[in-house]
Amino acid sequence: MLTLKFVLRNLARHPLRNALTVLGIAISIMAFGLLRTTVEAWYAGVSASAANRLVTRNAISLVFPLPIAYAGKIRAVEGVTHLSWGNWFGAYYVDEKNFFANFTVDMRSYLDLYPEYVIADDQKAALLRDRKGMAVGAKLARRFGWKLGDTVPLKGTIYPGDWNVVVRAIYTGRYPNTDETQAFFHWDYLNERMKVERPSRADHVGFYMIGVDRAENAARVAGDIDARFRNSLAETLTETEQAFQLGFISMSEAIIMAIRLVSGIVIVIIMAVAANTMAMSARERMGEFATLKALGFGGGYVALLVTGEALALSLLGGAAGCALSVPVTRVIAHVLGDYFPVFLLSGETLALQGAAAAVVGLVAGALPALRARRVRIADVLGR
Repeated sequence: MLTLKFVLRNLARHPLRNALTVLGIAISIMAFGLLRTTVEAWYAGVSASAANRLVTRNAISLVFPLPIAYAGKIRAVEGVTHLSWGNWFGAYYVDEKNFFANFTVDMRSYLDLYPEYVIADDQKAALLRDRKGMAVGAKLARRFGWKLGDTVPLKGTIYPGDWNVVVRAIYTGRYPNTDETQAFFHWDYLNERMKVERPSRADHVGFYMIGVDRAENAARVAGDIDARFRNSLAETLTETEQAFQLGFISMSEAIIMAIRLVSGIVIVIIMAVAANTMAMSARERMGEFATLKALGFGGGYVALLVTGEALALSLLGGAAGCALSVPVTRVIAHVLGDYFPVFLLSGETLALQGAAAAVVGLVAGALPALRARRVRIADVLGR
């Protein structure tokens, strides 16, 4: 208790200097948390992946399609419980700047396979009835002001032309990391039009989504599926949904690495600032430390006081930084929702922020504490 009282009183000696140090630590810890949240947002699709879902695509590249005729053979593989398919459609709404993630899927089987997209029963029934029906995420609907029944003109890029679809369902996410900025409409609608306009592109899909009975069977089922189409004109590559998502993220690995590097640099900078503050404080109080030693307090106790002050300063700044991170993350999620569909401050990030603050305090106080511990009474009081 006496030690804590000493620490708190010493912190009150230079209120402006210490307050500015706490503010600097708070901003740095908040920046560290936001950078980590940005990296986590990149991996949102991976974290939302299910262990018992597989994705089958063309072994050469996702650009090349697979025949729809593969569906029957995939469904016959032991362990396959669900099968759906789809295409990346790549359309935009009115203007190219209004781009968003949109797919054509086999709607009924897709919704069975992805229960995280929650749709009201009446909307789901309307969606399944209407061949031009489209399901959109709640955030996407808010972005463009779409309501149920609205006809949405899409401009196709991969499948050129005007595509009019009708909003029949607005889904919400079952989990916080479910993406609500996507849109899905019927693969049959696309396929029927391809049969008329571009017959060579009809009856093909971009990928199959597969549900397996148990996650531990995923590797065996993936191997069995690829074996069935080995030496065919369109060989397949089947991987877990998580591996499929990671394949996209690997394209941005350099950016993610740069963000992680910057977050580390932020911590090093604030560590230097806190160390400077503690060094100044310790240098000004060498006489006080010598007096404490003369009164019988050991060098270890004096070092403990200095370390405690550094740790208290850093933890105060860390707590303020964590507190600031919550509202700032919400603002960023609202403003940049089009670019980061899922931008959530996770418990892991908060824990890392707290740990970073503690490390900053301990490291910043280490050298001043060592100097205070070694101070000689005769050298200081004998001047």
